[in-house]
Amino acid sequence: MPGTGVLPLHAAVAGLSGERFVVRYAVTGDADEARAKAEDICLEQTVEFPADLLPAGDIPDHVVGRIERFERASGGRSEVDISYAIEVAGDELPQFLNVVFGNISIKPGVRLMRLLLSESLLARYRGPRFGQRGLRELVGVVERPLLMTALKPLGLSSAALAELAYRYAHAGVDLVKDDHGLANQPIARFEERVGACAEAVARANAETGRRSLYLPHVIGPAQELHARAHAAKDAGAGGLLVCPGLVGFDTMRSLADDDALGLPLVSHPAWYGSFVTSPEQGIAHYALYGQLQRLAGADASIFPNVGGRFSFSAQECREIAAGCRDPFGPLAPAFPTPGGGMQLDGVAHMRALYGDDVIYLLGGGLHRGLEGLDGTVRNLLEAIAS
Repeated sequence: MPGTGVLPLHAAVAGLSGERFVVRYAVTGDADEARAKAEDICLEQTVEFPADLLPAGDIPDHVVGRIERFERASGGRSEVDISYAIEVAGDELPQFLNVVFGNISIKPGVRLMRLLLSESLLARYRGPRFGQRGLRELVGVVERPLLMTALKPLGLSSAALAELAYRYAHAGVDLVKDDHGLANQPIARFEERVGACAEAVARANAETGRRSLYLPHVIGPAQELHARAHAAKDAGAGGLLVCPGLVGFDTMRSLADDDALGLPLVSHPAWYGSFVTSPEQGIAHYALYGQLQRLAGADASIFPNVGGRFSFSAQECREIAAGCRDPFGPLAPAFPTPGGGMQLDGVAHMRALYGDDVIYLLGGGLHRGLEGLDGTVRNLLEAIAS
């Protein structure tokens, strides 16, 4: 029993405000199994301690997660809203992520669906520095969808990549990013590549009067990331490509919050694709590619488009777009950025699916047009502006 050893009979927890935030999960099993899983989440994500051994008082009454809603859903699942004391998450993103989907991510049949966060918790995060509106202002495009491309294939020299960057920007591509496979390999070292590509895009802008941005991929040892990001800015980069699945969501947040850096961030989904592929566990598309990206400061979130070389459905893509745009406290909306094997003949479908507040990411597809790169980009820009 509590109190017979080192635990007190009754515990008061200092600093509790009574404010809570809610996380929505989907759990598998019949009603009894699902209810048991929900009760397990409440303990596992907070005290990680047997309920019958907890001292009475604030710990079971306030610190332990609380089931606020439990409803049976389709497909043999239940939806459950669990609230947590805001103090359990603290003021830091890693602990917040730990609370919403830490140990429970290891257990089968639990899927994180949505974050229903309090205003005061959301106010602790800056979110996207630019968001949709700010990114539009940077590139000087008011209404139409933006166009992004990637420098590839891996294996080209820095000079060859810079020539590609110049061609893309001169043709009218708004955002020219590194492919996420470009890092600091001896084939095209980071500083050499970034300097050459930034200069190439600046030269194209000087000739056309446009404001295309070059976004190098910032990856590497944790202790070098901020230095590389600042080196990229000093070289003339207009933004950064970040893979939060590889470097960490809080690393991306720290780059977004760095006032001395002050660059827009585009998030790439490398490494965490399997988080969404099972309908019974992992994280829902809405939360992973939308809400979590905005909490961590991404101005645009890249994800696999329906009909490309990956397996996302039209409904999943709609959910991602909603997660990027839906009201989320003071956090600015981010650009949904579908890509992954997209072709020019899919533009009309994408326009109907996403509307105008979207970035189209086309890579190799820009090289398939019969009119050459310049003609293909021109036709594409005309199609998305009409």
